[in-house]
Amino acid sequence: MKCVALTFDDGPAESTRELLDVLAARKVKATFFLVGENVVKHPELVRREHEAGHELGDHSYTHADLGTASKKKVMSELTRTQDAIRRASGVTPVLLRPPYGSMSERLTKITKEMGLAQVLWTVDPLDWEHRDSEYVEKRVLKSVKPGYVVLMHDIHPTTVKAVPKIIDRLAAVGYTFVTVSELYGGKLVPGKEYGQTGRRMVHRDDSGAAQGLP
Repeated sequence: MKCVALTFDDGPAESTRELLDVLAARKVKATFFLVGENVVKHPELVRREHEAGHELGDHSYTHADLGTASKKKVMSELTRTQDAIRRASGVTPVLLRPPYGSMSERLTKITKEMGLAQVLWTVDPLDWEHRDSEYVEKRVLKSVKPGYVVLMHDIHPTTVKAVPKIIDRLAAVGYTFVTVSELYGGKLVPGKEYGQTGRRMVHRDDSGAAQGLP
């Protein structure tokens, strides 16, 4: 089976409503990495995402750079978002997507303790930079392969407009749409990193030891 996970970052926002309609009409499940302060603004959309069977993940409270943040800052960003999502939906996320793909040894240790797997991506259409639906559609369709994780942002209406054609064209060539946890067989390990990205920022720990290459 050719599976792909569509993921959406930074919401919820007003444009998320249209995206949820699109996904419902096509019976597609996606994964939403939510920013805590937006969860507080739109709890009804988070509740709707959960009730529709989509997966909810943590994307920090203020879209903070968690790779360079102090332990206190990281804990605050993550726990506040976890609490906000739980209040809105009744579920507590087990996935984290670090904003900017920014990671560190400190963050890995904290996510392991908090029960959060770290999810990156394998397709980035740069929809935050190119507010062009056709461009986003073409980038995704050109890059996607079975088992890939697609990064998009539901805060951009131009991205939402691209989603119907992306789904329809991938479905036409045999793709099945799954959540991130389903893609990995429901066996994601807290603290472990999933997916690859060329835009990942990897920082040095307090001892100065490099945590990886950009």
